[in-house]
Amino acid sequence: MTSTNDIRRSFLDYFGSKGHQIVPSAPLVPQNDPTLMFVNAGMVPFKNVFTGLETRPYVTATSSQKCVRAGGKHNDLDNVGYTARHHTFFEMLGNFSFGDYFKEQAIVNAWGLLTREWGLDPAKLTATVYHTDDEAFDLWKKIAGLPDHKIIRIPTKDNFWAMGDNGPCGPCSEIFYDHGEHIPGGPPGSPDEDGDRFVEIWNLVFMQYEQEAGEITGNLPKPSIDTGMGLERIAAVMQGVHDNYDTDTFKALIAASGALTHTATDGANTASHRVIADHLRTAGFLVADGVLPANEGRGYVLRRIMRRAMRHAHILGAKEPLMHRLVPALIAEMGAAYPELLRAQPQIEATLAQEETQFRRTLDKGLKLLDEATASMGAGDTLAGATAFRLYDTFGFPYDLTEDALRTQGLSVDRAGFDAAMAEQKRAARAAWKGSGAKASDDLWFDIAEAHGGTEFIGYTADTGEGEVVALVKDGVRVDHATTGDTVAIVTNQTPFYAESGGQVGDTGHIGNDAGLRALVTDTSKQLGRIFVHHAQIESGGIKVGDPVRLTIDVARRGAIRANHSATHLLHEALRERLGTHVAQKGSMVAPERLRFDFSQPAAMTPADIAQVEADVNAQIRGNGSVVTRLMTPDDAIAMGAMALFGEKYGDEVRVVSMGTDAPGVVRDGGKNGTYSIELCGGTHVDALGDIGLLKIVGEGAVSSGIRRVEALTGEAARTWLVGRDERLREAAAVLKTTPDEVPARVAALVEDRRRLERELAEAKKALAMGGGGDAAGPEVVNGVTFVGQVLDGFDAKGLRGAVDETRQRIGSGVVVLVAINEGRASVAVGVTADLVASHNAVDLLRLAVAALGGQGGGGRPDMAQGGGPDADKAAYAVAAVRSALAG
Repeated sequence: MTSTNDIRRSFLDYFGSKGHQIVPSAPLVPQNDPTLMFVNAGMVPFKNVFTGLETRPYVTATSSQKCVRAGGKHNDLDNVGYTARHHTFFEMLGNFSFGDYFKEQAIVNAWGLLTREWGLDPAKLTATVYHTDDEAFDLWKKIAGLPDHKIIRIPTKDNFWAMGDNGPCGPCSEIFYDHGEHIPGGPPGSPDEDGDRFVEIWNLVFMQYEQEAGEITGNLPKPSIDTGMGLERIAAVMQGVHDNYDTDTFKALIAASGALTHTATDGANTASHRVIADHLRTAGFLVADGVLPANEGRGYVLRRIMRRAMRHAHILGAKEPLMHRLVPALIAEMGAAYPELLRAQPQIEATLAQEETQFRRTLDKGLKLLDEATASMGAGDTLAGATAFRLYDTFGFPYDLTEDALRTQGLSVDRAGFDAAMAEQKRAARAAWKGSGAKASDDLWFDIAEAHGGTEFIGYTADTGEGEVVALVKDGVRVDHATTGDTVAIVTNQTPFYAESGGQVGDTGHIGNDAGLRALVTDTSKQLGRIFVHHAQIESGGIKVGDPVRLTIDVARRGAIRANHSATHLLHEALRERLGTHVAQKGSMVAPERLRFDFSQPAAMTPADIAQVEADVNAQIRGNGSVVTRLMTPDDAIAMGAMALFGEKYGDEVRVVSMGTDAPGVVRDGGKNGTYSIELCGGTHVDALGDIGLLKIVGEGAVSSGIRRVEALTGEAARTWLVGRDERLREAAAVLKTTPDEVPARVAALVEDRRRLERELAEAKKALAMGGGGDAAGPEVVNGVTFVGQVLDGFDAKGLRGAVDETRQRIGSGVVVLVAINEGRASVAVGVTADLVASHNAVDLLRLAVAALGGQGGGGRPDMAQGGGPDADKAAYAVAAVRSALAG
């Protein structure tokens, strides 16, 4: 028997030997077609080559392309498990010519591979051609020697391929294999063609025309070839079976499913095991290509597929999550051909386990509700749409899962009723939003969300992408188009641009297309929590609703943001380690140039605190640990030690970001199992901590009572800051005529010298002033009280108290008032000796002096008081005011 892996390798080697470039499979998420949910055919990765928008260093190619048909117009999900050849995931073998060879060589290649290389019996092969394609008809006769009745002319679009209403198109020639008279069905084009006897195994597309608006306008300058052969179908042929699920790969996966569930793999269990095997492949490859379960877009399709398989595991009696335990069997069968499966194995297993654990919590309740609702129903009856919607809304049952559950009972579901219930929920959500005080203009965003759903964010794994424009908003109003010079909000079905949230600023970049559009995106925001809005200036060209566009973020800016965001997580944990577990995030700002982190902390950090936190973060950066993201419920995330972030609103599912490792021997509470930081976060992050480069704390201060703020730099910004500081240190050393290492000691000596000189200068000024340099000289007696009043010009106000004390000691008993004038302002101090405080209060006398200076207030004790005023010219009047008070 020829294995599926052998067939794949043989196909690629055959065309490789004929000069074709062997091209690895592209990811399942399309990189060049925003209208597709998943790559669904082998030619999709080459679409721009066929249209002339892209050139490659080769003119012929061959590939085995991963494909998924489980969403949008190409959706085989409902039939999987119940037919012989429907799959959600399949592989498309193909060979391609980009203007090199055409029909004759394509037919020669195909016939040679099938009959000579693989040894298929020519008598079992039949070819079809488009009914007007005489050239292909004649070539099949000439090359394959097929009789006329085995070259069937097909007049329908089944044998005419088009990329769309505009672009390349051309006739097809399909090759069918006859599985034998024991299987019902007739050849293509016959009344019985829908039977299973004749199976299409290869489609040769001859791109030779150009069309506009669905009408052929001429010949392509370089006719091309696109072929597609389903690997699963040809494997069935070459392994002598009729059913794809009887081929080696599926048999191995089904056997593993049977072994783990301890159930037979045939009879009543057949459909369930087939669903599990098929959906395991789809889920594994989608997760490996970066798709994770979600409530919208590709993630929702993945969730539907996972939950459909998980329900069938439940049908088989699996008591514990099953799907993740089948991943080793998948990798054993397909990991050699697709190493991305092996690389992503931990992520695939964790995602499947988490999703199945979460789904099982509600599965029993949902199925109980379904059983109750259908208990009195008979074959042919219809389940109320409202009941199906409740299953969806309360228990997470996708509509098609409910349909699938009722299929075996001969029951259907009222789709119109389901849609009506969904519409009513949306209406209620809109009303609730308005009731919360939201702006009336949010109606505009609700209209967009209801018509097109939320924006799918692809920026966790991509810096560029293609999207379809679903809405344009200018000056608060929806418009159909915008042109050069316009400022407009652009909404696309998917985007790599991160919308500002959770402290991380929105992305900037460009939006363009091949028609000359260039729009500068200055910011990206989020409306209603799920619509990503690109705020853009149209620099050239025009844009209209429905246009496909290329979206390119500012990669360098995003890289800096990623580094700062990951550093914020490390900083948070380091602060908790150093200061205590009372530390909790109270706000943050993650921008490309710096990060800011606010946290609960009653006292300022010491220099030692800052140094230790900085050292801990940089130790994690040097460790270069991976940053791992998983999806789980908030409760599960917190149970494993994740910290919820301030200001975030969490739904049923969260992204959990883990990074770094604890030092050996460190044991901490919280269940982190050796992981340094685990947080709930929807932002973008580095792949490995070494990408941060470096962290430098450049500021620490108070924000409000009990809240501190740390500001820091990372990467190149941190290095530049340190270089600048080093340069300033060198400049200071040059001025001080010393080395950078000796600057602290030299500065300390200079500071001490300055302090000494200031003290000596103050003493000299005081001695000079007290020696008669003021406006009054020597003690006098006023109303029996010794009085000293003096104005000290240029005297430092800080020395007033000392001067008053010295004067009091000198006179023994009396009242002293000294006024210091400095830089246009007057300061005054009044001293009263202890024997006189009962009759003369220093505070009362001071207020008289301050009032004379044009000031107010002042205070102190009965024996010493000090104040000041703005009118230094009235200093003598201040002394006189005190003298007059003593005179009575």
